[in-house]
Amino acid sequence: MPAEDTNTRAWQIYGQRQLARAYTPPIPDQLGWTPWKGIGPGAEVLGDVAGRRVLDIGSGAGHHAVYLAQAHQARVTGIELSPTQHERAVSSHAGVDGVEFVHADVAEYLARAEPFDAAYAVGTLAFIDPHRSLSALRDGLCPGAPLILSLLHTDLHGHGPSTEVASREQMILLRGDPPLPTQMWVLAPQLWEDLLVENGFRVDAIDLFPHPDEDATVIQQLICARRLPDQPVRISSRPRSTRAPAAHAAVGVGAILLSEQSVLLGRHRRGTLELPGGSVEATGESFEDAVVRELAEETGLVARTGDVELLGTLVDHVEGVLRVTVGALVHAWQGQPATQPEESVGDWAWYPLDQLPDGLFVCSAQILTSWRPDLPIDHPPAHFTAFAAPK
Repeated sequence: MPAEDTNTRAWQIYGQRQLARAYTPPIPDQLGWTPWKGIGPGAEVLGDVAGRRVLDIGSGAGHHAVYLAQAHQARVTGIELSPTQHERAVSSHAGVDGVEFVHADVAEYLARAEPFDAAYAVGTLAFIDPHRSLSALRDGLCPGAPLILSLLHTDLHGHGPSTEVASREQMILLRGDPPLPTQMWVLAPQLWEDLLVENGFRVDAIDLFPHPDEDATVIQQLICARRLPDQPVRISSRPRSTRAPAAHAAVGVGAILLSEQSVLLGRHRRGTLELPGGSVEATGESFEDAVVRELAEETGLVARTGDVELLGTLVDHVEGVLRVTVGALVHAWQGQPATQPEESVGDWAWYPLDQLPDGLFVCSAQILTSWRPDLPIDHPPAHFTAFAAPK
């Protein structure tokens, strides 16, 4: 059964069970983005929504939509695909000023609706294929409109996010009833950011909120994005010829992570010790994206491109090949470094800067001395060009 059909069935059964219980969640006293009261921001991340048209994606029982209308004077449309969930909202909140509930698929509805001034989803967008939902939201939001998404990052079994855009089985739990299997797109923050950017959004912030109980593994992520303005007519460009340029350079990145004046190094299977890093992919990948991707692939650490500071370029030659290496400082990350299966570098450990080991990989040594020229590291020379600090 297709993933979204599985989810439609699961939420129909869930809604029916809640109707049988006659359960209606109370109207909250603030808009919560996590399952835990008091954790994370409130409705302020949507901006001033008074008098503005706001879309609640997967509105369920409708309590969030009613709160926004009553507490912030928003004009809220709650869109819900499950007929039983829609019935719960209508039976409890029909006639509330400033709120309407629509039973429809969000992508189909947005194709014919007037664009909204803001949109949000509390835990629901992960049940829809992001390729379908985000393109529909791009067309269904006004330029500059905020899009706020609360999404699962790590589940109660400790399973972290996927590094590929694919759904996986997760369970809806309801006390006293069997769990309901669903298919969710539980994606790493960088994947969500990439998808949003591809679909015409700018990501302003991605925050991770762990469960308040330190023994629990669940982590929720909150993404604050904004629909970009429509692009003006662009000036064209064209290649000089149909032939590809001759390949003559290798381009890579290396990342410096510091913890209490110690730097993170791993051991390559060939014996060298080196910083996390690797080649920049030939897909238009930015240096910041390459750092974040390599960090996740090699160490399991999750970072954001906004926390990557590029230091500059190092240029040298190795057996006739021009080598360009970009060093970077990573200022914040999530998780603990660990050896990753099938990666050539592992055994990650923190080394004090005044006790660095012998046998550093040349590129890592060059990056470290470009950052701290006082470090007593010998290596072949490379021409370093520092990046200008942002003004």
